[in-house]
Amino acid sequence: MSEEATVDAELQAARRQLVVFAEEIKEIYRRERQRTRELEQALQHLNDTYLDTMKTLAFLVEAKDVGTRTHLDRAHSYGMALVRMMAPELANRPEIGYGFLLHDIGKIGISERILNKPGPLTSAEWSVMQTHPVIGTQIVAPMRFLGEAVEVIAHHHEKFDGSGYPRGLKDDAIPLAARIFSIVDAFDAMTTDRPYRRSLSVEAALEEIVRCSGHHFDPDVVEAFLLLMDGAGRTPAAATAS
Repeated sequence: MSEEATVDAELQAARRQLVVFAEEIKEIYRRERQRTRELEQALQHLNDTYLDTMKTLAFLVEAKDVGTRTHLDRAHSYGMALVRMMAPELANRPEIGYGFLLHDIGKIGISERILNKPGPLTSAEWSVMQTHPVIGTQIVAPMRFLGEAVEVIAHHHEKFDGSGYPRGLKDDAIPLAARIFSIVDAFDAMTTDRPYRRSLSVEAALEEIVRCSGHHFDPDVVEAFLLLMDGAGRTPAAATAS
């Protein structure tokens, strides 16, 4: 065989190898795309399962404490609206919404006699009630997917001046999501009938929140909440829907 024929044969063999290699690459790419689709579907299923778990846990709280019925949905709606206004990056984290939904999960460990008492709590009963953020943290801590939700559950009763519970955190030591939620939680509590008192009007509740700015609540969050309420005509959609 001439040298020219030898080179041509080698080129033909190289082309055939390249064709085979290209087909193998296409097959690898096809398999990876299929695997990616399967992983995305599995992740979506996992997220749906997580959400169903959150809803079930929230229902357990509602079933035990008459004061939380419909409060969870409203507080979640208020909280997410305020987070979207103040910290959009937090709003994109589903665990923040889980924290808002599960903030009172620790009440599962509180006696119904205390939870549903038709009058003010005694100092001893109040001490027991103040343990519910700690109990809630212990309940959800093993659920690693909750992430920052644990911070909301643990710290939504901390106050900006350090007079809250359970740890007496103050200022920026309180996670932002907890500072945000503490306002919407208080607002909804004030504007909802409880066994031991009638609800306040929206205006009266807002006046109380302003009065507590810098003490119970972060002033920046108070300002944002007032803007949110003004933008909603001071009647949040979540309240009118419940």
